[in-house]
Amino acid sequence: MSESPTVRDVADWWATAVSRVEPDVIELRGRPIQEVIGDTSFVGVIWLLLRAHPPTRGQERLLESALVSSVDHGPHAPSIAVARIAATCGIGLNNAVATGVNLLGDVHGGAGEQCLEMLSEVAGRHAGGASLEDAAQSVVDEWRARSRYLPGFGHRFHHVDPRREPLLRRVEEAVADGVTEGAYLSAAIAVEAILARGRSQPVPINVDGCTAVVYGELGFAPPLARGLFVLSRSVGILAHAWEETGQGRRNKGPMPPTITPTYLGNA
Repeated sequence: MSESPTVRDVADWWATAVSRVEPDVIELRGRPIQEVIGDTSFVGVIWLLLRAHPPTRGQERLLESALVSSVDHGPHAPSIAVARIAATCGIGLNNAVATGVNLLGDVHGGAGEQCLEMLSEVAGRHAGGASLEDAAQSVVDEWRARSRYLPGFGHRFHHVDPRREPLLRRVEEAVADGVTEGAYLSAAIAVEAILARGRSQPVPINVDGCTAVVYGELGFAPPLARGLFVLSRSVGILAHAWEETGQGRRNKGPMPPTITPTYLGNA
């Protein structure tokens, strides 16, 4: 017969190094909340909680750039559209936001994580002695053998993602300043060059690929690339859901009520 758990057993069950909360005490990674408030930015707190130490100014600025870049992509994005629909159904703002966030899966929202995995393979093979071009080509070939879609490159809406240039420029500046090493940036540029060969229309890196570069350069694990994207996109989801609550619509569907879906019958 098992013994009843002691207070220590219960305390150890929920052991954490992220925060300490006791009567009159709140600490984040060992820092009293009184010191964090007003002294640390929200981006800085994200870094602190995930990495267990404060970021340098350069790391913080680079992470902030990535988070800002992904906040919104309008109702073209399913996560935004469904949050607006949900907001008209009387379920409350928190539920509308959760509805949008819950759409961020492998296809919509997961490309950053997948791209970071791919770029990590390129960087790893290059570090292991392969030329950058050979490393990139072998990884591209392997990923293409599994899927015609290469995560983080090309865009269904933009010929060239307007977020590409400012994000990659920030990474270049970080490399020049010694904030990051540049391995993931080099890997991404090498893959982009391979995809452009023999094509009249290039397949440039998109925001998922650019943020994957940032997160890789900053040392975040691939699953956190998706988690950080969720944090970022939640801002846009919240803004759109809140705007929709003021539109006066009820039970807004995925298309205007004047449009009737094509009926396929028994075909």
